[in-house]
Amino acid sequence: MLRPTKHAHPDKTVIAVAALLLHRLKKQRVESFDGLRRYLSATREGVGALFLPALNLLFALGLVEYRPKTDAFEYTGR
Repeated sequence: MLRPTKHAHPDKTVIAVAALLLHRLKKQRVESFDGLRRYLSATREGVGALFLPALNLLFALGLVEYRPKTDAFEYTGR
């Protein structure tokens, strides 16, 4: 379960990173895997380990789809 604790920094949680990636995908519609990783590392420091869990959360919610031919994620907006 995703619950905040008093020790969790608000900008360094899976939900915050997922929101950041979702914001980027809403603007770009399609973004490569490496492009999203570079965007995250340029925007926030120390959240690289949360990149894959955040993408998994967005995928589980049905907000993104992975395109293996182009190695990119597409915002579906469902």
